Amino acid sequence: MIKGLKICGVSDPKTLNYILNHRHKPSMIGFITNYEKSKRFIEHDKLQRLINIDKKNVNFVSVLVKPNDEILEKIKYLDFDYYQIYDIDPERTEEIKLKYKIKIITAITVSSKDDVIKYKDYSDISDIILFDSKGYHKSESFDHNLLSEVPDEMDKMIAGNIQIDDIPNFKNKNFMIDLSGALEDENGKKDISKIDKLLNLSAKI
Repeated sequence: MIKGLKICGVSDPKTLNYILNHRHKPSMIGFITNYEKSKRFIEHDKLQRLINIDKKNVNFVSVLVKPNDEILEKIKYLDFDYYQIYDIDPERTEEIKLKYKIKIITAITVSSKDDVIKYKDYSDISDIILFDSKGYHKSESFDHNLLSEVPDEMDKMIAGNIQIDDIPNFKNKNFMIDLSGALEDENGKKDISKIDKLLNLSAKI
């Protein structure tokens, strides 16, 4: 089996309900909370309505880029299990974790080995380290071999233009998998058939 699966960028009730009622649910679902450049961004009022639901033991993740105090105060009442945070330093990460009593996924964007080793600055603070591409919302790739020296015992996740058919390659790997763009149609909307294929495939591995 793969260690864990996160479907990111869910933004509508139909898709969310489908995932939550699937017999092979993922371990996490991510919601783009403050990054307006993303086509998957959800306005606060809509987000509030969307996630006011029985989560059925799936962890809900708020995806945040350089979150300021205003957005953090705004979302602190929402039922998130993790904040996935891009582009903040370790001190700010720890401050957020302690103040809001929330689990943290630190997202490190990777294009070289020098980027990868930044995990050392966050490993004592973050609950999970996510290694992503520099593309943010653009679903770009990076060389996963750069992660070869990341400790096995560390809880980690990998993203960056991973396709459904890539999933068998991650069997028995020691990191979780995060998909978004691979699950969308040509209009950038989540495709139920692709999500079904992913969840059924991942359950067999």
